This record gives sequence, C-alpha cells and structure tokens, in this order.
Amino acid sequence: MPLLARSVLTPLHIDVRRGAVADLAAILADGRISSGGDVAVVVGPGQGERIAELIKPSLGSADVFTAAGGTLEAADDLGGKLRARSYDAVVGIGGGKTIDVAKYAATRRGLPMVSVATSLANDGIASPVASLITDGIKGSYGVHIPIAVIVDLDFVESGSERHNRAGIGDVVSNISALADWELARQVRGEPVDGLAASLARMAAESVLSHPGDMGDDAFVTVLAEALIASGLAMAVCGTSRPSSGGCHEIMHAVDALFPGTASHGELAGLGALFCTFLRGDTQRLGQMASCLTRHRLPVTPAEVGLTDDQFVDAVIFAPRTRPDRYTILEHLAMSPSDVRARLADYAGAIRDHLG
Repeated sequence: MPLLARSVLTPLHIDVRRGAVADLAAILADGRISSGGDVAVVVGPGQGERIAELIKPSLGSADVFTAAGGTLEAADDLGGKLRARSYDAVVGIGGGKTIDVAKYAATRRGLPMVSVATSLANDGIASPVASLITDGIKGSYGVHIPIAVIVDLDFVESGSERHNRAGIGDVVSNISALADWELARQVRGEPVDGLAASLARMAAESVLSHPGDMGDDAFVTVLAEALIASGLAMAVCGTSRPSSGGCHEIMHAVDALFPGTASHGELAGLGALFCTFLRGDTQRLGQMASCLTRHRLPVTPAEVGLTDDQFVDAVIFAPRTRPDRYTILEHLAMSPSDVRARLADYAGAIRDHLG
C-alpha cells in the first residue's frame, strides 16, 4: 500500500492566553505528562522565579533549578543535576536562553520538555533547536520539540517590550529564509518541504498583515502563534531551513564578531531586509521595512549600533556560520567592495520606501 500520510512531531498541548501558567499542574496531568508533579522546573534570572513561586503550591513535588547565561556549559550542568532523581519532565520557564538550556538538558536526559515562555523574542519557544553559547560563539543544537508550549500573555506583558518586539523580526525573516530555500532548490536541487514552507510562510504573513501592536492582545496572540508555527515548520522538515537563511547567517556573524550588538530577532529582521534587497524583491522589501519600522525595529546597521564597515565585515563572514547552507549570500559571493556598494544602495532604497 502506498504511503498516503506522514507523522509529524508536534506538542501535545499549546496554550496561548492570559492566566495559562496558573493551570500548569492541570495541563501536565491532563496531558499525561506528569500526574503527580514530579518535574524539574528550570527558571531564569527574570520572571521565571516569580512564576515558580506561583506554581509551587500545585506542584509540590517539583524541584526548581536556576539557569543563566544560555551557554552549553549551563545546559550540561543542568543535565548533571537532572540525574539526582527520576523526573517525569523538564519545565523550562522564562525567555529564550532559559528555554534553550532546558530543551538541551532534557534531550540529553531523554526527558520530555515543557516550554513556558515569558518572552516572544524568537521562535525558539517551540522549535527543535537550542541556540547555546560555547567559547563565546553561539551554536545551534538539535533537540526534541517541546511536548507542550504555554504562553501566558500576562507575563509577556510584564516583560521587556523590546525583547517581545524582537520576535516580530524573527517571524518576518521567514520570508527571506524561504526565498533562500527556493534559490537553493533552483540552483542546487535542494528539496523543499512544502508543508514546512507553508507553516513558515503563514506565520510571517499573519504578522506582516496584522494591523495591531504589542498593546493589543489579538496581535500578541498572533505573534505567539506565529513563533510556535515557525518552530513547528522546523520540526516538520528536521532542519531550520524554513526560518533561517542568509538573514540568520548575518545575525550569527554579528553575534560572533560584535557580541552584544542587538537581540536575535532584531538582527534577523535586519538581515532579512538586506537579503531581500540583494534579491531585488522591491515589493517584499517595502512590505517588510514598513512592518519593522511600524513596530520600532531596526532597518539599518546604524540602528543596531554598527558602522557600515562592521556590517560589511559581518556579511562577508556570514557564510562561514552555516557552511552547508546555500543562500543569496553564497549565490552572489560578494567581495567587501561589492557589499559596501550594495549597502549604500540599500540605504537609499530604505529611505525611498519609508519616505
């Protein structure tokens, strides 16, 4: 009999609403994840501790661990602590760094992981990828997709608005990543997974077309769901291809050469704009630039504190961050002088689009 369907790994439970965290114990029990609350709760230095106190009465058997820094060392250290007793699951509560540490440690221990996001800074809240720093360089590690994803809008609202806005840049960058994937198909015959591409594209389009802002629950819900969909897109095809192309190569290059410049989502959005310009897609360039500007996200190197020369260095270095990936950057194979000239043209194009 021919194969007429395929199995796709997805979270058992996804909950995006106000007050969701208060129901964590019930979610774990109803989902057969942990009926007795024997879980390892991993919190970050921000709102995670506050949430841990909130859920402690209903999860009396839980152990609480603190993870900071988003490093491979922190993830390995947490993995060692998880050997102390038998746990039903690992619950990561916090921003992207905390969740990535929890995802990696849980995977190494063979435990299911529950993602409780207090920030919408990037699509890591539901992805099968953990971004961790080792020797000062951020690397991507394959992990199991979270068994449940919870986004409590109350805690998102209490968090850093700048970090939450950054997630918009990460979702919008899907448009550029998908164009790079299609380019790789045309030039190198790389297969494109249609389902993964559809999920990533719908996520980006939902944010691009929504008229709301971070003060609007409807928009924040769409953003959270778009970030989750981006993570699912990666899980569907088993790679970060649907959400990571030249845009993320530039982001990783800036992180490596000029650490602390800006957040993941801010740099991904900027990288996506520049790559879209390089492809000559003026319609998408205007649409994406208008969206990022409306949400007060950077659209030029100067807006993230980079000089033109620094940005040129990052673009030249970018292909080295993902040697196996073919994007518009590898396709054009630009010299430093080429990038400098294109960057000048880009600045003019952005001024024209934004008036």
